[in-house]
Amino acid sequence: MTSPLPRAADLYCDIEPPVRTGWRKRLYGLTVVAAATLAAAYIADRYGAPLTLIALLVGLALNFLGEDPRLDPGLALVAGPGLRLGIVLLGARVSITQVIALGPQALLVLTGIACLTILTGLLAARRAGRSDDFGLLAGAAVAICGASAALAVAARLGERRLGKAELAQVLVGIAVVSAAAMFLYPILAHFLHLSDRQAGFVLGASIHDVAQALGAGYSFSREAGDTSAIVKLSRVALLVPVLMLIGLRLNGGATGKAAPRPWFVAGFFAMMILSSFLHLPAPLAGGIQLVSAMLLAAAVTATGIRAPLSAMRERGWRAPLAIILASSMVALALALIASLVIWR
Repeated sequence: MTSPLPRAADLYCDIEPPVRTGWRKRLYGLTVVAAATLAAAYIADRYGAPLTLIALLVGLALNFLGEDPRLDPGLALVAGPGLRLGIVLLGARVSITQVIALGPQALLVLTGIACLTILTGLLAARRAGRSDDFGLLAGAAVAICGASAALAVAARLGERRLGKAELAQVLVGIAVVSAAAMFLYPILAHFLHLSDRQAGFVLGASIHDVAQALGAGYSFSREAGDTSAIVKLSRVALLVPVLMLIGLRLNGGATGKAAPRPWFVAGFFAMMILSSFLHLPAPLAGGIQLVSAMLLAAAVTATGIRAPLSAMRERGWRAPLAIILASSMVALALALIASLVIWR
């Protein structure tokens, strides 16, 4: 009896269920990722460096382990369900009251900045000969929340549309540019004689990762840090509509079909509502944020271990960095203009 032909409709593995693997086979990969992530967390805490950046560097240093097939089930678990759970728990950082407190004018401006930043990523990717999916990934990472948004968008697109090499390139590029922004943007804000509120808006609306945005804000002043925190977390809230729009795009939104909503998008929104209307005890809220940070860091570590370095070298680094820089410059310019218009 011949085996059945594969489904033609399952081009991107969206229909067939994944192959189930026992926990014992996943322990190898889980142990390696856990040890590497804890080491990255220690280094980041010891030297005050961004956790996602150190996790990525540690993962890339252990890239040779990715050739061992025994690690594949555990790495896939961390980069799949583990990543999605981390994104869900990321919603605890944002509350609806914080977003509303920013004001409708600032919210509209933030949404416009995010849309134009993503559009810049798409246009820059086309000009550089990269796919629209790559431009969407890079633009969304700059527009929303750096590595966390890149991982979420990559999870929504799927590995068949966006390979591990492309994701790793964006993670490396966004880490480099975000670290430079955390250092340079406060200096620019001082040079332009921005007020505390203006500087907080600019830093929160243009710096990629949450930790770097807060670090830059509080290095300027306490009021700027508080403003940058609210602005940045409001940008994180844009992750939900962006992922929904990606779902519509993947499933032919023009035909009127309802795109399936992945559970981690609904979970992120539910966690955001929960943190808004329930007063969670400080230890519980802190624990949720810690677990989310560690899960996302573990996913970054797993991505570094699984990254095909030869493919990354073949594709080159000039185009990814140019796309990320173009999107970053647009976000910075728009944030500066908006801060000068809103708070004259």
